[in-house]
Amino acid sequence: MSGAVIPRAFYARPTLQVLESLIGKVLVHTLRGRRTAGVIVEGEAYIGEDDPACHAAPGPTSRNAPLYGGPGHAYVYLNYGMHYLVNAVTEQDGFPAAVLIRALDPIEGVDLMRRRREARRTGAGEIALADLCRGPGNLTVALGIDIRQNRADLTAGPLVIEDHGIQPGALAWSPRIGIRVGADRLWRCTAVDSACVSGRRVSARAPRR
Repeated sequence: MSGAVIPRAFYARPTLQVLESLIGKVLVHTLRGRRTAGVIVEGEAYIGEDDPACHAAPGPTSRNAPLYGGPGHAYVYLNYGMHYLVNAVTEQDGFPAAVLIRALDPIEGVDLMRRRREARRTGAGEIALADLCRGPGNLTVALGIDIRQNRADLTAGPLVIEDHGIQPGALAWSPRIGIRVGADRLWRCTAVDSACVSGRRVSARAPRR
């Protein structure tokens, strides 16, 4: 199962536009010849040095350097020393912005995703399909994404985002979650009907600003 890899021009646009367009697209990672993939059902925008929740708020650093790079690359970092999170860098080269991918609906390599997730947990029992990639830390484990994919070219693989022609249906905009600053901005976009969305579910579309 494969679709058309999204070109770089897709990412070289205002971040909120990119975020809205990413819902329904498919994040794919091929590792050691094994392909895992899921439909993006939730994401958050982080935009510029004046966004207090963006890693670029302090200005350029060695850690946030990928945010200042060209669009269509991955920004992967370790969050609180526990979970890797994956972002798609947006806008123009030199302007720090990205979309954090928060949740996927698994569609390919589900058994491998489940083995990866269950190898990292202490609880018993099989992880439900809807829970495999619910949350930004869980989806990177399921897809085998870690710091080695930082700066990866999302247009050239093995970590790519594809267009499978999936229509996500109604979308909702709401405040970003899991942050302490900048939480008033309605920069979280979710697929309303998806059971895989993390955090608080939103039933009605809200304005982005």
